[in-house]
Amino acid sequence: MGSVWRAWDLRRSAYVAAKVLGQHDAATLLRFVREQSLRIEHPHVVAPHGWAADDDKVVFAMDLVRGGSVATLLGDHGPLPESYVAVLVDQLLHGLSAVHAAGVVHRDVKPANLLLDATGTARPHLRLSDFGVAGLVNEPRMTRHSTVLGTPGYLAPEQLAGADPDPRQDLYAVGAVAAELLTGERPGTDSSLPDLDGPLGEFVRRLTAKNPADRPESAASAGRLLAATGAVPPPGAEPWLQDPDAPEVFDQLPPLPPNWTPAGPQQSPPTSDRVRAVVVEGPRRSRVLWAVAVGCFVGAVGLLGSATWLLVR
Repeated sequence: MGSVWRAWDLRRSAYVAAKVLGQHDAATLLRFVREQSLRIEHPHVVAPHGWAADDDKVVFAMDLVRGGSVATLLGDHGPLPESYVAVLVDQLLHGLSAVHAAGVVHRDVKPANLLLDATGTARPHLRLSDFGVAGLVNEPRMTRHSTVLGTPGYLAPEQLAGADPDPRQDLYAVGAVAAELLTGERPGTDSSLPDLDGPLGEFVRRLTAKNPADRPESAASAGRLLAATGAVPPPGAEPWLQDPDAPEVFDQLPPLPPNWTPAGPQQSPPTSDRVRAVVVEGPRRSRVLWAVAVGCFVGAVGLLGSATWLLVR
């Protein structure tokens, strides 16, 4: 839906992540507006906390999560220890409980949308992100019945058939994600999953039942089912550290550009009623992209709460 920038929030005096949407059609803009409208405060959810618009650009800000995604961790490490997966899935279910309680179905739960704080080899901290295709229970749909939103491989069978949003569709995706984290194999587009043994095998089979009525009725119920497996280690226990190749979540953000510090810019630029930006590009892997955006988005101040950011990518 757009590009994501590291940004300095003048009001919060902190770095945030800012999603910027440029050219867009009505449907894309509507999804953007719906995503930014979510105000779900939970330690395992990343939801927008402010937005603004100027001409053909719209932007909203979220907490900055530094450890990359579960997809990044899986690509770096390969299959993860069962106890580590159990912690991640438990945290994901807690986040989904809050999301579903708000009447929202995420509809795109997958490793790339599960962000991680940079905790090293300690207990991971997962945060569910990217509500761009989320649906509201018992609300009018934004697309035709035949349109399927989400990522193949993580979609419940009824979701592929165009069913209305239902929280149990997210639970199916949780099961598919758990299977991928345990095996390193991405679910097939035909909804095929590897047959798993161990404490989490039956848990995954329950969540990925073809009939939604055979799945747990809620994320909280799924959490209790997971707890009953005994796979989730108690607080303070980190059994994956016994693995010679323990998973490690690194800080994935590049260094700050010149004149920027962990406490923000070295000098505050003068206030302006327009956005100014400078972009410098180099090779893809060592690219330095930076921009300074100053002032209020004047045309949207009344509607948008005078959001002001300094963007740094």
